[in-house]
Amino acid sequence: MNLSDGSDLGRDFSGQGSAPLPKPNAQAGTLVQFSRPTPYAEAWILQKQLQEERIAGKRGDVLLLLEHSPVYTLGRTTKPAHWDCGEEVLRRTGASLQPVDRGGSITYHGPGQVLGYPILKLSNYCSGPKQYVRKLEEVVIETLTRWGIKGYPILGKPGVWVRWNHADAKIASIGVRIDYGITIHGFALNVDLDLSPFSLIMPCGLAQCHVTSMAEVLQSGISSSVVAHHVGQEFARIFNIQWMNVPPDYRMQEHPDFYLESMSGIHT
Repeated sequence: MNLSDGSDLGRDFSGQGSAPLPKPNAQAGTLVQFSRPTPYAEAWILQKQLQEERIAGKRGDVLLLLEHSPVYTLGRTTKPAHWDCGEEVLRRTGASLQPVDRGGSITYHGPGQVLGYPILKLSNYCSGPKQYVRKLEEVVIETLTRWGIKGYPILGKPGVWVRWNHADAKIASIGVRIDYGITIHGFALNVDLDLSPFSLIMPCGLAQCHVTSMAEVLQSGISSSVVAHHVGQEFARIFNIQWMNVPPDYRMQEHPDFYLESMSGIHT
């Protein structure tokens, strides 16, 4: 099943606007936040293995929070017109191209963008895929609120939007897939990244779609790692999950098989 889709601010968020603790009946889950950009292919290997283990009941629910090395991902509804500049032009940006099996069309991922990949048993949290997408949007919207940014959904256009330069601008994209009741793929929140690669494509297959970032809206640099921390908090609150944190493991990029093995003992 498919659905489409630096520097800190200098503010102190400790003890201010903190997400409430999950309720006593919260599901247990594992939160993994990576410390540096990860190539898409390596993160995809990890996602798939986690999903397969979750389907088999060998592992609990997991949320991966990370940034990617520059990459264009082409979802299942991508059409040639969505990237008519051609593959060679896109590769000149230094990005790779990666066909993916999520819903939605082409989009760009790069450093300064927070990606969330939940590997969850959907029935534990939502009545169905539509409610799941709404909850992912809510996670992003509540995270943006912490920085005084008003985000909102638009009917028929999965993702989160903000008002920028007197127009709707997309600040987060969502594209998911559900296999045997277990989710994969997820959401991407533009924090503080180079937005120029979006100008070469029709993001998410939407004509005249302006893409923005938290840094552009705030006119200030912002730390993606700080934002990722709050994304994890909001996700736990909205989905009612109690996280067990796994420290970022830099060895994943050099030894992804070792990383998977090191996580194999985690059952939540």
